[in-house]
Order: sequence, then structure tokens, then C-alpha cells
Amino acid sequence: MSVLTVSVVIVGLYVLGRCLIPRLVQSNATLALLWYDAVLEKTLDLLTRTTRPQRLLQAVSINAVRGDPDSVITAIDHFCKHTEWAMNIGDEKGAILDLVVMETSPSTVLELGTYCGYSAVRITRLLPPATRLITVEMNPEYAHVARQVIQHAGLQDKVCVLEGHSADLIPKMADMFGIQTFDFVFLDHWKDRYLPDIRLLEDCSLLARGSVVLADNVVCPGAPDYLNYIRSNLNYSSRFYQAHLEYTRVLDGLERSEYLGHRQRDKQTDKQAGKETVR
Repeated sequence: MSVLTVSVVIVGLYVLGRCLIPRLVQSNATLALLWYDAVLEKTLDLLTRTTRPQRLLQAVSINAVRGDPDSVITAIDHFCKHTEWAMNIGDEKGAILDLVVMETSPSTVLELGTYCGYSAVRITRLLPPATRLITVEMNPEYAHVARQVIQHAGLQDKVCVLEGHSADLIPKMADMFGIQTFDFVFLDHWKDRYLPDIRLLEDCSLLARGSVVLADNVVCPGAPDYLNYIRSNLNYSSRFYQAHLEYTRVLDGLERSEYLGHRQRDKQTDKQAGKETVR
């Protein structure tokens, strides 16, 4: 094979990988996730001998102003739009996250799924001075990168990154931090954990009347069992925010659910009390 042929093949592959395929997958959920996570990420890991979180951290270190959370957010968004896609909540849905945090003005906050710390930075920069964010990440490498991103943003004193499984850590929250309930909970970890973890939060009495739970990616890749539970449950009042999968045109959205207390239990109690009164 001639040098010219090899050059043409390389250029063709580059154009295909950098231009044509990204455009094709922009509006297709399955193709987008397959391309970005199964193909492109693994290829770049192999070629650069680094991981995507490490590459994202490098972009933050080079382009973001130390101690400036908004600069960190901007640097990550630019990296994900123009260099390499990553599974942060992103700028569009991030603006919705900002809105819900500001509306809630929480004094106790839990995040499940830290990844590289993007959403932790977005949330924490809007919290009241005395409020800390507790965030749970099961992947040690993600947690390591997240701590460095959070430190670069100057928010390390307001964020506690816990490594481990949510199922193991949620029951320990009250003893570990002296927290009775969470005012705001952000779900952005494994989608099949949304339902068991919301139930676990309920069972551990970590939700109070007025607590707000915001769940990301409820359309893509989707959390149908969680949505069915939360929308049919009288203990919650829910609202859906339609948006797009981070940095694409793929339809996605967030579900905001306010905990109303044990209304089902209360109704049953009231009904029973009414019977006893009649007697």
C-alpha cells in the first residue's frame, strides 16, 4: 500500500470520526451513546493512554481559573462540545438544575453520581454559605478526578465526596453527618438505581415534607420504572422538564419531584380514625 493511499485512509478516518459520525449521532439516542461511550472513548483511551476523566481534568487545569466555579463549568462545557463528549448534565440541563437549586435554597443536599464533579460544582456554587453537598460516587477514579475538579473550583470545603455504593451509604448518612433529612437530592448515577434508592431514602426517613428530588436522564437512557413510581405515588408532586441529552440534540429531560409526606398512610389513618369515631 502506497504512502498516498495510507494518507488518504487516515484523513478519511479522521473526517469520519471527527465530523460525519458526530453529526449523524446527534439526534439518535442509541447511536450517540454507542459512539461516544463504546467507540470514541475506548479508542482515545487506547491512543492517549489516558482516560476521559483525566483528559477532562487536564482541560480544566489548563483553561479554568483556579477558585472560579463558573470558569470550571465553562471549561468543561467547552471541552465536551468541541473536544470530547462526556456524561455531565451539561449546559442546557445544567441551567434547569441551577433553577431548581435556587428555588429550593436547600440547607442539606445529597447527590448520587458524582462522575467528574461538574454537577457538584454547579450545585455548590449556588448553595447558602453554611450548606455542604454530600456526593456519592462508586468509581474510585471518577471520585479522584472529581475531588481535583472541585478543588480547582475552590469548593473543596463545601463538598464531601464519598466513595462507595449508594445502597451501602444512604443508610449511614444520619450517623455519619448528623443529618435528619435532605432538602434537595440530585439523582444522576446508574438509572436502575433511581427507584431502589428513592425507596431507600424514604425507608431511612431522609426525606421530609417539601424535600425536592431532581432526576437526570429520565428519557435517555431512561428510568421508566422510577418515573412510573414517582408519578403514580400520592406522596410526590412531580414536574417534567424536557431538554436534550448533554451536548446533543437527542431528547432527554429531568423529573422534579417534591415529597409531600406519607399521604397514603395519612389517608388510611384518617379513614380508620373516622370509623372509630362513628363507633
